[in-house]
Amino acid sequence: MKKGLIGIISLIMVGGLALSIPAMSYAQTAEPQAPAPAANETKAQDVATAPAAKAAGGGQELIIADFDTGDKPNNLGGDFGTWDKDPNDDTQSITSAFVQDDAKGNPGGYALRLDYDVDSPNPAYNGFWMKLEGADATPYNTINFYIKGDAEKGFTKRAKIELKDQTNKPSAYIVSGITDQWQKISIPFEKFRRITDWSKMNEFVLVFDDINSNPKTGSVEIDDISFSAE
Repeated sequence: MKKGLIGIISLIMVGGLALSIPAMSYAQTAEPQAPAPAANETKAQDVATAPAAKAAGGGQELIIADFDTGDKPNNLGGDFGTWDKDPNDDTQSITSAFVQDDAKGNPGGYALRLDYDVDSPNPAYNGFWMKLEGADATPYNTINFYIKGDAEKGFTKRAKIELKDQTNKPSAYIVSGITDQWQKISIPFEKFRRITDWSKMNEFVLVFDDINSNPKTGSVEIDDISFSAE
């Protein structure tokens, strides 16, 4: 188990204006559980969809995490896990587990399932963090990942994505239109306006909170995180 307080200053883009949310703290907590014994690409609101860079247009792609080993670390050698605003508050929680449900239909591949609960009488937010090991993103201009919700457990249609450079200041973007089918989400770097140095990237974060998450309890899966040049 990891614990460490990290400040968040979330930036939400609304109508082209940047709205700041006061800094918050969270604790990195549980690691993914061991694994339990064809995706279609669509487009989320205000997010450009991009083809896999190696397969089209001679573009470049850096695989950050495909989860296909069903274990840590990611493809860059970086750690990842879940975090809670307050691990001692049992009215909010998040857990993760590897599941054999590869976004691209690889029968031997895995995705990562995140079961979240921010239905709390207290301010609630939690999520997933992944270290980028100082990766140089300057050859690229887009971050990609696949995501889907669990139709049986329910899932939020919106989630916050944050990127951090070496300043560790989060730059946030809201993804909308999540469904119960795998979607490839591609977000241009220009949407992350607080990033000042793309040459040494620190962290990728997925956030569930009691403002954007509806319903406030549910389950989503994430897979194939990458940078690409489009």
